[in-house]
Amino acid sequence: METTPKKVAVLDTSAFIAGFDPFSLEGEEFTVPLVKEEIAESSMSEVRFETAVESGKLRVKAPREEFLDKVKASSILVGDKFFLSETDMQILALALQLKAEGCFPLIVTDDYSIQNVADQMGIEFASLLTFGIRRRLTWMRYCPACHKEYSADSKAKTCEVCGTKLKRKPSKKSPLGRDLLHKQEIKVIGTDLERGK
Repeated sequence: METTPKKVAVLDTSAFIAGFDPFSLEGEEFTVPLVKEEIAESSMSEVRFETAVESGKLRVKAPREEFLDKVKASSILVGDKFFLSETDMQILALALQLKAEGCFPLIVTDDYSIQNVADQMGIEFASLLTFGIRRRLTWMRYCPACHKEYSADSKAKTCEVCGTKLKRKPSKKSPLGRDLLHKQEIKVIGTDLERGK
């Protein structure tokens, strides 16, 4: 007999900043230790975070290194590695780890780079204050002056030819993985958000 994977939420810093109440969802919720460091001290975000942790509603868990490595590889594929912080990488890695452990993770974030990499890895996400991404993008970096192209994960910030600050642009647009499967409704903060729009 097949069991339905347990639904879990993985909360990014942007969820707390947006005013997300961890008590508004049923089920388990997770985040990573670095999220606490990104939340402003003595803010309502910190109060919500601390209350959720102390009550056991929110579990703080660091991902295993093997999942961080997988996230780095996926972020290079779509060209977002340069734009993800260590916290972002850990959020994605924790969601991937929970998925490997048999859960059905949903990342709650307004960060487009996290959403882009999550979609590439087949992990669902929900936005709070933004519409979220509508397509998965594969990025490239380039010099707007001399048009030299760089790999998306290049550490260079300026063009090695002319010294102009590098920019990025999409080199490929793909449908979101969830759009290829079906539309799904989720409940966040007491409202139904239709996924796939």
